[in-house]
Order: sequence, then C-alpha cells, then structure tokens
Amino acid sequence: MTGETRQISYRSELTRKTIHLTSLLIPILYLRVPHSTGIQILLTMAGISLFIDVLRHYHTGTRAILERYLGAILRTHEKTTTRFTLTGATWVLLAAVLSFSLFPTVVAVTIFTVLIVSDSFAALIGRRFPRKPFFDKSVAGTAAFIVSAWCVVTVYALVYSLPFTYYGAGALGAIAAGIAESASVRLKADDNIVIPLSMAIVMLVVNELCVLLGYASFYHSIP
Repeated sequence: MTGETRQISYRSELTRKTIHLTSLLIPILYLRVPHSTGIQILLTMAGISLFIDVLRHYHTGTRAILERYLGAILRTHEKTTTRFTLTGATWVLLAAVLSFSLFPTVVAVTIFTVLIVSDSFAALIGRRFPRKPFFDKSVAGTAAFIVSAWCVVTVYALVYSLPFTYYGAGALGAIAAGIAESASVRLKADDNIVIPLSMAIVMLVVNELCVLLGYASFYHSIP
C-alpha cells in the first residue's frame, strides 16, 4: 500500500496486487535451494529488473512498450521521465535480496511473506475503507495489514512447529511493520523496504531479550 494508490483504478490495483502475490514463490523456492544459490538467483532477478528500469527511463522505445502493456497498473511516479525511479517490482526484489542476505532464514521468510501478503491486504482494504486516516494511510488498511501479518506468523509457526517466542516476536514485529508502512510516505522511504526492515529489527530485538531471560533463540528454527 503506497501513498499513490489513488492514481490507479481499484481494478488496476487488484491486478497489481495479484501480480504482487506471485512473489510468494520467492520464499517457497528459497527454502528449497542452498542459501548461496538463492541469493545468486535473487541478485540476478534484481539486476534484470533494475536494468529494465534503466531502459524504461532512458530508452523511449522500451518505455513505450512497457506503458502500452503495463501502463494501467503503473503508478504516476513509475511513469515519470523527469527523474529516475524504480518500479514496485524492482523494490520487491531488492527487499528480497536484503531480507535473505541479512537475516536468519526464519526471520527472512516471515518478513518477506508479510511484505507480500499484508501489503496487498492493506492496499485493497484501505482503498475500500479510506476514512479515518492513520498517518499517511487508513485505520482499516493498517488493521488489515497487522491482522494478515499475524496470520502469516501463525501459519509459519504451525507449519514449522516454531517456539512461542517466535509468536511474540512476530506479533510485535507485525505491529511495528504496520505502523511503519502507514508512515512510509512521511518517512520518504519505499514501503517495500520499510516493512521488512522494521519487522526484522523488532523480531531480532525480541529474540535477544528472550535469550537474556533464559529462553532458546528461534533463529535456527528453519535451517
């Protein structure tokens, strides 16, 4: 959910988020390949996406083709020719590279899945119920983000039999990510980066506090 959702129709937003949800293949595939292989694949994908963004900005023909086929789902800032900008796809791939490079697997798959699932729910529900603003977004959108993020945490916890400390860290991280996402415009940061980083930081801090209290770390719960 970005600050510019009003610039495309709800139908286009739905199409955009449907495409966004295909990014769930990233954590699914990452969990099935060696870490180094996964990172190499993500770097390659991010590099290709970035190259396309460069062509889109500097090459008129490429820009015309992309706007012809994808123009309806591109936001205004993604179409501008006055300054170089990245598309949402590139930001998502960069977020994947950062998440899986910097954090333990259990944290990385959680924060990236939340980015994909909860951002989609926040955008779609926030646009349907835009009243009662919360920072730069809506109360409904932020609530949808947090609740769906809790669902993601619960699913991972059940599938991988994760400890209760993971539940707590994930629940608090989801709240932090929801607040950060709602304030991303005033923070002048892309929500695709703000969401996973804010959630990861909270999860890491909670894990360390739990370790200090004598509980086992959940870092290696997913190899």
